[in-house]
Amino acid sequence: MATVILVRHGRTTANATGLLAGRADGVCLDQVGRDQAALTGDRLAAVPVVGVVSSPLERCRQTTQFILERQAGTPYAPVDPALTECDYGQWQGRTLSDLATEDLWPVVQSQPSAVVFPGGESLAAMQARSVAAIRRHDAAFEADYGPGAVWVAVSHGDIIKSILADALGMHLDLFQRLNVGPGSVSIVRYGASRPSVYATNTDAGDLSWLSKGIQSGDTPVGGGAGQKAP
Repeated sequence: MATVILVRHGRTTANATGLLAGRADGVCLDQVGRDQAALTGDRLAAVPVVGVVSSPLERCRQTTQFILERQAGTPYAPVDPALTECDYGQWQGRTLSDLATEDLWPVVQSQPSAVVFPGGESLAAMQARSVAAIRRHDAAFEADYGPGAVWVAVSHGDIIKSILADALGMHLDLFQRLNVGPGSVSIVRYGASRPSVYATNTDAGDLSWLSKGIQSGDTPVGGGAGQKAP
């Protein structure tokens, strides 16, 4: 299959003030977030990506623009609502410190699969629609560009954590063990027999080895020699 680079949007004004922005309009990258997105774009400049699929929310579209501006070609750049932020319902717009006093908070931490946000979405539904979207786009990019294709999905922290949990074969109740920082890069390849996770939550490092794609085949016993830079 193709290889997907999962990018979380850069830091926002809401992130910086401890506010759960959810799907609210007008939440933009702050200066730190713009710098993070620019760095991510610079890291990906060495990788000729065939597409950059974005959540429709402004912070993701801003991050996507930093990536596209640094690509030598013109990747396909659709917006997909299935990659949008979780619908936090009545939690949206409240501070994290306030939400931590809610009875639901410890359930979010320890048993996410049981969580349905009041007036909003369940975390299980969030994972199901985001994983389905990633796998759908991945199959389409491979069909159009071949198994060496590399593409980018720009989305949100909980979305990317749920996608990584699925790729790692983790129950959703364990996804809070994962961290996905603003502007970070994670890498997944969906093979014929199982997904392979090549990186999680990276915010630095050379990605030029991705320019030739990831080789298919069984995982080498002992770990193998790793990927070679071009």
